[in-house]
Amino acid sequence: MGVTVADLQAFADAWNRHDAEALMSFMADDCVFEASAGPDVCGTRYVGRDAVRAGFVEVFDTYPDAQWRSPRHFVFGDRGVSEWTFTGTRADGARVEVNGCDVFTFRNGKIASKNSYRKNRPPVPAR
Repeated sequence: MGVTVADLQAFADAWNRHDAEALMSFMADDCVFEASAGPDVCGTRYVGRDAVRAGFVEVFDTYPDAQWRSPRHFVFGDRGVSEWTFTGTRADGARVEVNGCDVFTFRNGKIASKNSYRKNRPPVPAR
Protein backbone atom coordinates (compact mmCIF):
# COMPACT_ATOMS: atom_id res chain seq x y z
CA MET A 1 0.00 0.00 0.00
CA GLY A 2 1.45 3.35 -1.01
CA VAL A 3 1.34 6.77 0.58
CA THR A 4 -1.67 8.84 -0.52
CA VAL A 5 -2.58 12.53 -0.65
CA ALA A 6 -4.77 11.86 2.41
CA ASP A 7 -1.70 10.54 4.25
CA LEU A 8 0.26 13.70 3.38
CA GLN A 9 -2.65 15.81 4.66
CA ALA A 10 -2.66 13.84 7.92
CA PHE A 11 1.12 14.39 8.13
CA ALA A 12 0.57 18.15 7.60
CA ASP A 13 -2.12 18.17 10.28
CA ALA A 14 0.32 16.54 12.73
CA TRP A 15 2.89 19.27 11.95
CA ASN A 16 0.32 21.93 12.77
CA ARG A 17 -0.48 20.18 16.08
CA HIS A 18 3.28 19.94 16.84
CA ASP A 19 2.74 16.21 17.40
CA ALA A 20 6.18 14.61 17.00
CA GLU A 21 4.90 11.12 17.87
CA ALA A 22 2.21 11.28 15.18
CA LEU A 23 4.77 12.57 12.68
CA MET A 24 7.09 9.67 13.43
CA SER A 25 4.27 7.17 12.78
CA PHE A 26 4.51 8.20 9.10
CA MET A 27 8.31 7.79 8.92
CA ALA A 28 10.32 4.70 7.91
CA ASP A 29 12.75 3.23 10.43
CA ASP A 30 15.76 4.48 8.46
CA CYS A 31 14.19 7.86 7.62
CA VAL A 32 16.00 11.04 6.63
CA PHE A 33 14.93 14.67 7.18
CA GLU A 34 16.77 17.44 5.36
CA ALA A 35 15.77 20.77 6.91
CA SER A 36 15.63 24.00 4.90
CA ALA A 37 18.25 25.74 7.01
CA GLY A 38 21.71 24.67 8.03
CA PRO A 39 25.39 24.83 7.21
CA ASP A 40 25.49 22.12 4.56
CA VAL A 41 24.44 22.15 0.91
CA CYS A 42 21.41 20.05 1.99
CA GLY A 43 20.58 22.34 4.94
CA THR A 44 20.77 20.16 8.03
CA ARG A 45 20.45 16.39 7.57
CA TYR A 46 18.95 14.20 10.29
CA VAL A 47 19.31 10.43 9.77
CA GLY A 48 17.41 7.74 11.67
CA ARG A 49 14.28 7.88 13.79
CA ASP A 50 15.86 9.45 16.89
CA ALA A 51 17.66 12.17 14.94
CA VAL A 52 14.64 12.93 12.74
CA ARG A 53 12.34 13.19 15.75
CA ALA A 54 14.88 15.55 17.41
CA GLY A 55 14.99 17.63 14.21
CA PHE A 56 11.19 17.93 14.17
CA VAL A 57 11.13 18.95 17.85
CA GLU A 58 13.88 21.51 17.17
CA VAL A 59 11.57 23.20 14.63
CA PHE A 60 8.80 23.40 17.25
CA ASP A 61 11.24 24.75 19.86
CA THR A 62 12.55 27.41 17.46
CA TYR A 63 9.05 28.46 16.33
CA PRO A 64 6.60 27.65 19.15
CA ASP A 65 3.65 28.92 17.08
CA ALA A 66 4.76 27.33 13.78
CA GLN A 67 2.07 26.56 11.23
CA TRP A 68 2.15 25.23 7.67
CA ARG A 69 -0.87 26.87 6.06
CA SER A 70 -2.86 26.00 2.94
CA PRO A 71 -1.05 22.73 2.20
CA ARG A 72 -1.38 21.25 -1.27
CA HIS A 73 -0.15 17.74 -2.00
CA PHE A 74 0.48 15.36 -4.83
CA VAL A 75 1.77 11.81 -4.99
CA PHE A 76 3.22 10.04 -8.01
CA GLY A 77 4.43 6.50 -7.34
CA ASP A 78 7.17 6.56 -4.69
CA ARG A 79 7.51 10.37 -4.71
CA GLY A 80 5.36 13.20 -3.41
CA VAL A 81 5.31 16.94 -2.79
CA SER A 82 3.57 19.16 -0.25
CA GLU A 83 3.47 22.92 -0.86
CA TRP A 84 2.66 25.27 2.02
CA THR A 85 3.08 28.71 3.54
CA PHE A 86 5.11 28.56 6.75
CA THR A 87 4.45 31.07 9.54
CA GLY A 88 6.24 31.24 12.86
CA THR A 89 7.64 33.50 15.53
CA ARG A 90 11.06 32.97 17.09
CA ALA A 91 11.82 33.54 20.79
CA ASP A 92 13.25 36.98 19.97
CA GLY A 93 9.88 37.98 18.49
CA ALA A 94 11.02 37.95 14.85
CA ARG A 95 8.28 36.66 12.57
CA VAL A 96 8.70 34.49 9.47
CA GLU A 97 6.19 33.98 6.66
CA VAL A 98 7.44 32.13 3.58
CA ASN A 99 6.28 29.74 0.89
CA GLY A 100 7.93 26.36 0.73
CA CYS A 101 7.59 22.70 -0.09
CA ASP A 102 8.59 19.25 1.04
CA VAL A 103 9.79 16.66 -1.47
CA PHE A 104 9.18 13.11 -0.26
CA THR A 105 10.44 9.66 -1.15
CA PHE A 106 8.23 6.79 0.01
CA ARG A 107 9.06 3.16 0.73
CA ASN A 108 6.68 0.42 1.88
CA GLY A 109 3.91 2.88 2.74
CA LYS A 110 6.15 5.15 4.85
CA ILE A 111 8.08 8.36 4.31
CA ALA A 112 11.72 7.40 3.74
CA SER A 113 12.90 10.96 3.18
CA LYS A 114 11.51 14.46 3.72
CA ASN A 115 13.51 17.16 2.01
CA SER A 116 12.31 20.69 2.89
CA TYR A 117 12.74 23.84 0.87
CA ARG A 118 11.52 27.36 1.59
CA LYS A 119 12.01 30.86 0.27
CA ASN A 120 14.89 32.79 1.82
CA ARG A 121 12.84 35.71 3.08
CA PRO A 122 14.32 37.51 6.08
CA PRO A 123 12.33 37.49 9.33
CA VAL A 124 10.40 40.61 10.24
CA PRO A 125 11.95 41.97 13.47
CA ALA A 126 9.81 42.23 16.59
CA ARG A 127 8.30 45.66 17.13
